[in-house]
Amino acid sequence: MIQFKKAAIGLLCVVLYGTAYAADAPKGPQISRSIAKEIIAAQKALQANQFTEGLKSLTAAEAISPLTPFDHKTIDELKAFAYVKTNDYKSAQHSYEDALATGAANAEETNRYVRAVFSIAISTQQYAKAIDYGKKLVDSGSAGADIYLAVTQSYYLQKDCKDAVVWADKSIAFARTAHEVPKENLFLFKLQCAFDNNDNPGTIAALEELIRLTGKTDFWNKLLRLERQDERDDKNLLMIYRIMYNTNSMTAASDYMEMAQLLGDASLPGEAQAVVQKSLDTPNLVAADQKDRTNRLLNSVKGRADADRKSLAQLDAEAKKSAAGELDVKLGEVYYGFGDYPNTVSAITRGLQKGQIKHMEEAYVYLGLAQVNLKNNAEAKKAFGQLKSVSGISPRVLKLWNLYAERLG
Repeated sequence: MIQFKKAAIGLLCVVLYGTAYAADAPKGPQISRSIAKEIIAAQKALQANQFTEGLKSLTAAEAISPLTPFDHKTIDELKAFAYVKTNDYKSAQHSYEDALATGAANAEETNRYVRAVFSIAISTQQYAKAIDYGKKLVDSGSAGADIYLAVTQSYYLQKDCKDAVVWADKSIAFARTAHEVPKENLFLFKLQCAFDNNDNPGTIAALEELIRLTGKTDFWNKLLRLERQDERDDKNLLMIYRIMYNTNSMTAASDYMEMAQLLGDASLPGEAQAVVQKSLDTPNLVAADQKDRTNRLLNSVKGRADADRKSLAQLDAEAKKSAAGELDVKLGEVYYGFGDYPNTVSAITRGLQKGQIKHMEEAYVYLGLAQVNLKNNAEAKKAFGQLKSVSGISPRVLKLWNLYAERLG
């Protein structure tokens, strides 16, 4: 939220009006001569930080009749300044609103007064008034990203999610038009509103926006858990786990266990071993009463992984002899599980050149992940970019890998 701070009160400060009636003053509205004495006394007192005396002089000027709208505007602005300096924001707000009501303020002054009332309203949690004056600033074209954000937050704090989301989108659009990075809070408002209203598509959309903006693992975790909860296809579920694993967004030991089991079922014990080992190496992740079960799974996949490792040379020779690329891709996946990323790239690239691959999406994903581990992000994005050409790929899986690729830079 925008905070109303004394450092920002410079906007509220006024230039002393002595020149308004000096001999060489520019032509324009001037205060009435009948109150010149009181105004000069008030200005001198305010300059000397004698705010009580200044307000007395202004009250005396206000009692003189008749007064022009310009006189009232001048008195109101000086009173507002005194009230701000003495932290009487309620009275300052009334004085600025009175100054606006005179109709005597020029465009620059009107903008300052509106901004001052807006700032005071925000600082004193008058959200309806903040919205009203914030919109005036927007309509006048003088609002920055901070004003848009504050209006959005004011709607949110009034529990008006409909308008909060509308203004969040306006704020995001304004920031992007100004070539600025939108504030994270804008997307958080959208996320919370969608969640509070059980709007699952809206929640997912907000999380995707937050990931694009920040890449934070917490947002990945929330998004992937939502996407995972109604996925029934084991192949697609494993794809979601791969993203969760590679964004470091796994937070439960059960995530690692289920991923490892799916990898084991997919005949990828080397990768399964790495996943289980990571769960055990992560402090305070695996509970004491789950350690035995986890270690049994580790030993099981390790035995199978050791067998794969011993047969690598034979698998490599068979793959190279094959006219189809299926064995090369499977070999690349095995290499990946053992952390041999250069050979992963070589084998899968060779397989793609040959063709006749059953699961093209897996070939491109492993090729992309290997390139990520080799710090070749441009090549990784090319690999992930090929997923859109795979016939029958799950739209959910495609969307998530595209989002992952976006974050590669």
